[in-house]
Amino acid sequence: MKFNRRNIFLFVGDLILAAVSMIGAHLLKYDSLGVRFGLEYWSRLIPVVWIVNQVIFVALGLYRPLWRYANLRDILKIIVGTCLSQALILIVLNIINISVASSVLIIYSLLFMIGIAALRLAFRLRIDVYEELVGRKHKGKRVLIAGAGQAGAIVVGEMSRDPNHRYYPVVLVDDDPAKQAMELNGVPVRGRLKDIPSLIGEYRVQEVIIAIPAIPRTTVQSLVKTCKELNVPLRIIPGISEMINGRVSVSQLREIRIEDLLGREPIRMDLHNIAQYLRGKRILVTGAGGSIGSEIVRQISRFDPKQIIMMGRGENTIYEIEQEMRDFHADAPLYSVIGDVRDRDFVDKLFAELKPEVVFHAAAHKHVPLMEAWPIEAVKNNVFGTYNVISACERHNVGRFVLISTDKAVNPSSIMGATKRVAELIMQSYARRNKDTVYTAVRFGNVLGSRGSVVPRFQKQIARGGPVTITHPEMTRYFMTIPEAVQLVLQAGSMAQGGEIFVLDMGQPVKIMDLAENMIRLSGYEPGKDIKVDITGIRPGEKLYEELLTAEEGTNVTCHSRIYSANMLTEMSENLSPIHRHLSLCLKQEDAMGVLNFINACILRNEVHHRQMIGEVYSEVAIAGEN
Repeated sequence: MKFNRRNIFLFVGDLILAAVSMIGAHLLKYDSLGVRFGLEYWSRLIPVVWIVNQVIFVALGLYRPLWRYANLRDILKIIVGTCLSQALILIVLNIINISVASSVLIIYSLLFMIGIAALRLAFRLRIDVYEELVGRKHKGKRVLIAGAGQAGAIVVGEMSRDPNHRYYPVVLVDDDPAKQAMELNGVPVRGRLKDIPSLIGEYRVQEVIIAIPAIPRTTVQSLVKTCKELNVPLRIIPGISEMINGRVSVSQLREIRIEDLLGREPIRMDLHNIAQYLRGKRILVTGAGGSIGSEIVRQISRFDPKQIIMMGRGENTIYEIEQEMRDFHADAPLYSVIGDVRDRDFVDKLFAELKPEVVFHAAAHKHVPLMEAWPIEAVKNNVFGTYNVISACERHNVGRFVLISTDKAVNPSSIMGATKRVAELIMQSYARRNKDTVYTAVRFGNVLGSRGSVVPRFQKQIARGGPVTITHPEMTRYFMTIPEAVQLVLQAGSMAQGGEIFVLDMGQPVKIMDLAENMIRLSGYEPGKDIKVDITGIRPGEKLYEELLTAEEGTNVTCHSRIYSANMLTEMSENLSPIHRHLSLCLKQEDAMGVLNFINACILRNEVHHRQMIGEVYSEVAIAGEN
């Protein structure tokens, strides 16, 4: 039992009541204490009564209930506890040869039972009066907080210190049995998550706040449904990944987002191994203004790097992440670079001057339909950009290179996916020939909230009243939050030995139709009734479902439960110059059809055929490059 001030008050009060009740029982029986009840008698009797009573009461949990909310079960515990203690006291007194009349013990039990009930009633009345006085002054919303752990305690504390008194916490719930009937800063824990509907009415709750950073998505979905039915707003504290650089505060409370409905258990990060390859290093992040690149910048700043080089082509996005880092991580050693990975000379000069030791290559074109229309641009950025950065890593003795890849590189059906597959092959080729640099790739699916995600598009469509458009009712995708993906990227980077393609555990695929309908509900509408969902048809290069591995690749387990290593299959030559020359020729001639033909020949949808034809492709490429 954990004692707080209220429990100590009751505990000491019960000790006093036990002594007073026993003395009172003797007075009622004998009219006076008499000479036969001397100091030795009382010095032996009272300790026995104290010890037996308190052992029984603690065992029955009589110091755990919050007596302001006592019910019939709690009253029965008092009766049972008193009866048990009387029986046990009688046994102990017989053992130690202290003679006490049975009628005295009966009177004692009645007095003691009345006394402890009165004590708890007085305690309840005192709290009710105090709450009434405080409640009159408190104008904030009456809130129920789900979660009585560390995050819940911080939220309650922040609310009590909030000068604007926006919230008034009246009750907490938690599924941990050990937390039941306890208090956090004077706020009681009364029940579990399943009890929220009844507690909302009992406590006149005006808002529910989730203070469980790792709450399962099924629980969030259930709470969303419950609160919507009861017309009670539901808010949530940031998750583990969002709190990574700060503490919870009232200002961080936010509406439920689609990420909360798709969330999973928090990622176990081996911070020691990650720190070993990041601490004190000069780290280059290409595409640092993008969704993934900017999150990499945020997270690596925790590991005390010597310098973070943020490279990007768009000045606005680089400026935004730079200002964000200056505001929240003022001491971060940042260096912003506006440049293009497609410019080989620029990249080489950058490496020569800044000497990066670790490189995260996140710069890429990722929009499938756009890259179908502009294949030359896809090759320039995703293939030659990667080639330029990787070759610079070799020339300038970079210690570690991490390529951000995609599930669309598996059996690619689009130009974007095919160019990312070529990027993986380039990485593996350099890993074979250069053992001084650790090259690796991390492959994952869609990230929620990125500029290329369907989520922002759905949000805009819902905001203007619909319709929400999806391409096929059965289409599925793997989803992961941006912070979650980057945590696994950093972890995979620490595990790399050279040449691996790490595959992240993306969980279960999500139907895009379900995603759209959930987003509509979160916005307060009913899908099909308030906002329509239209089917537009699959676009060129788009798959009905995504894969993370080819059938032939398979995976090897790693030391991390959420990261797998794809088996290396391709028998690619260590010399990439024929491919380089052929694609360079196509780009110089602005030959989009030549690029398409080459990609289709070199990166077939079936990796078995790819391995059978790779020798022929190289021969053709070499001849084309010489002409």
